[in-house]
Amino acid sequence: MIDDKGENLGVMNTSEAIERAKDVGLDLVEVSPNAQPPVAKYLDVGKFKYEAQKKANAARKTQKVQDVKEIKMRPNIDNHDYMVKMKNVNKFIDNGDKVKVTLRFRGREMSHQQLGMQLLERVQEDMKETAKVEAYPKLEGRQMLMVLSPK
Repeated sequence: MIDDKGENLGVMNTSEAIERAKDVGLDLVEVSPNAQPPVAKYLDVGKFKYEAQKKANAARKTQKVQDVKEIKMRPNIDNHDYMVKMKNVNKFIDNGDKVKVTLRFRGREMSHQQLGMQLLERVQEDMKETAKVEAYPKLEGRQMLMVLSPK
């Protein structure tokens, strides 16, 4: 049995502990039921729930939600355009977001899927220091997808 100030009162009968809790004006709460004997404490349950809610809200504020950002490319992308896209990919990865690289094929470009695969391998090679490949390149319809996540 532990009182409201944190002092150990020793082992006591349950009914006696409940009576003492009523005298103090607090609730009797079982802290660790698996201990031998079980440990109970005098608490104000409303205040305890309020403090727990406050801690949970503070933890929720500090945690970062990981978004999935998308970068769209074409298989015959120009070098400068590629560099601009890669700058954006780096920015997203540095912010802790995942990046979905989408390569869209149009018309006869579908017959040159190896160009798309080479481009995604180039992206993978350029990003190997800061990001890891979460989903390797795969073809879905007329587009090829790859997902990168921060290391």
